[in-house]
Amino acid sequence: MDVKIEESWKRQLQGEFGKPYFLQLTERIRQEYSAGACYPPGRLIFNAFNLCPFDRVKVVIIGQDPYHEPGQAHGLSFSVQPGVPFPPSLQNIFKEIEQDLGTPVPQDGDLTRWARQGVLLLNATLTVRAHIANSHATLGWQYFTDAAIQALARHRQHLVYMLWGGFARSKAYMVDRQKNLVLESVHPSPLSANRGGWFGQHQFSRCNDYLTQNGIEPIAW
Repeated sequence: MDVKIEESWKRQLQGEFGKPYFLQLTERIRQEYSAGACYPPGRLIFNAFNLCPFDRVKVVIIGQDPYHEPGQAHGLSFSVQPGVPFPPSLQNIFKEIEQDLGTPVPQDGDLTRWARQGVLLLNATLTVRAHIANSHATLGWQYFTDAAIQALARHRQHLVYMLWGGFARSKAYMVDRQKNLVLESVHPSPLSANRGGWFGQHQFSRCNDYLTQNGIEPIAW
């Protein structure tokens, strides 16, 4: 089947598109979008891949599923569209970047600028029904997004994996720590971050130090 996804990712994930789980997944997603509001808009489901080609990935940040209220999600984990108030987790991400690097909190929460620099902002589940968090978590997206992580693990090295919270950290087994940097912490949501383990970890400077040491242009966070 013809999946509208960036060409380098299409080559890496070609083997997934004909598998029974993916055929069932795409049919279920069509039904869900036909039945009522779902996010992100259909054209943006693969936005993380389209903005960050396979060979340009430097950093992988894994989220769970898209924001589920109108106008927020646009296919990048933790990111919201311009003009949308910062969700609490994104506020804490920006606060930590400011403390770590001295970078002022930006005017909007659109992380497209990160994606274009090589940050793969990957949600494990790529779609969600309006107003219901994790509503598409059992449709099969995790097989597809795990395949993407495994493709990076097989063919790329000197990447930085930023795994925040128990769900993201459960993906660490796929990554060779001898060839990549894995930064793990609690989730930046207020419930987790305020208990400790998010602020003061210097993940963003550590990420850039690792990239620089390996001759890779750092991220302008």
